[in-house]
Amino acid sequence: MDMNDLILISVDDHVIEPPNLFDKHLPARYKDIAPRLVTNDKGADTWVYDGQVIPNFGLNAVVGRPPEEYGMEPTAYSQIRHGTFDVAKRVEDMNADGVLAAICFPTFPHFAGNRLIASSDKRAALAIIQAYNDWHIEDWCGAAPGRFIPLSILPLWDVQACVTELKRVAAKGCRTVTFPDNPAAVGLPSIHLGYWDPLWQAAVEERIVISSHIGSGNQAPHSSMDSPIDAWIVTMPMAISNAAADWLFSPVFKKFPDLRLSLAEGGIGWIPYLLERADFVYKHHHAWTNADFGELLPSELFKRNVLTCFIDDQFGLHSTDFLNMDMVAWECDYPHSDCVWPKSPETVWSAIKHLPKELIDKATHLNAMREFRFDPFASLGRDNCTVGALRAKATHVNVTPVAGMGGHNPSNHSGQPVTSGEVVKMFA
Repeated sequence: MDMNDLILISVDDHVIEPPNLFDKHLPARYKDIAPRLVTNDKGADTWVYDGQVIPNFGLNAVVGRPPEEYGMEPTAYSQIRHGTFDVAKRVEDMNADGVLAAICFPTFPHFAGNRLIASSDKRAALAIIQAYNDWHIEDWCGAAPGRFIPLSILPLWDVQACVTELKRVAAKGCRTVTFPDNPAAVGLPSIHLGYWDPLWQAAVEERIVISSHIGSGNQAPHSSMDSPIDAWIVTMPMAISNAAADWLFSPVFKKFPDLRLSLAEGGIGWIPYLLERADFVYKHHHAWTNADFGELLPSELFKRNVLTCFIDDQFGLHSTDFLNMDMVAWECDYPHSDCVWPKSPETVWSAIKHLPKELIDKATHLNAMREFRFDPFASLGRDNCTVGALRAKATHVNVTPVAGMGGHNPSNHSGQPVTSGEVVKMFA
């Protein structure tokens, strides 16, 4: 097998919402209160909704910049690559990177749509969420059949409203809904009390995957504001391990054995230890904790229900004996600073080429196709979906890093390490 024969489907990318997002799908009576893009007196583009000013409209959309500018937070659409918000340009960037298809998480509503649920006018908020989902399914994904897996957000303030919206978007072709990795962390009922059971049941019935992105509920901890940002970045993916353990010991997977949870941008290298530890804790402590997995071990439940994802995970891909390789999928993370565009094939190939072709195909595309019920070959033809075939269509795409695009720089240019506090202040 050669690198150019790879077929890459990313289960974690992001879209920067275009300014005209709500023009087409939102009923006219809600237009005056819809989220709107405002350019402030400093030239920064900000979304404004229900009294909230959301300054980080691009949230680390630094793809296409040189590495020394990864920390500069874009403040205007003129400072970001057009593939972040223009679907035609996005497909070109995917071709240049040899990426066949992607799931695109929201940006200004936040990864699970958290920013759209706080409004006191729930009827208007529901209309806005539905307009967002219709735009995503029809205008973003619909513009390029076979290139995107439709994702939707939910009206998280009410579980029955979530069920209704899930069923509505499923009928329109949605394959996954985003949900906080820990809803209790954002003021919603926890996953332990049965409140969300109607949603899990609906997801099983409609075969919809629950996708939870790092930072959608639990926030990655950092030691102090004085700590180098590098230390925080190192542990960000593993922050989802806390939520993973929470889901694993919750009643959810026991009640709903066919439910699927995708942990986006979490990596896989830490999973063997987590599962080993979970099995030890269960065997050693269940007599007093009253945990009950029946005839299964926690690790077996995890491997059955949880899809895990990697960008570049050498250790994880050398630990396949401790993973369920039917539940591992690749992710790109375009347009964030962890993505390696336009060198995704080179990066993943260096990490995965030691594996048998069967496992490579599972991790790079077959698992995603199965779990998200997505068949790009039907519309595009398999031979047109490889890294080599896609890149051959993108020779006109300029992939040279562009310096000096502008933005907010967290560094004080003192030559000292950038701290967590400087980055936090930049996003305040």
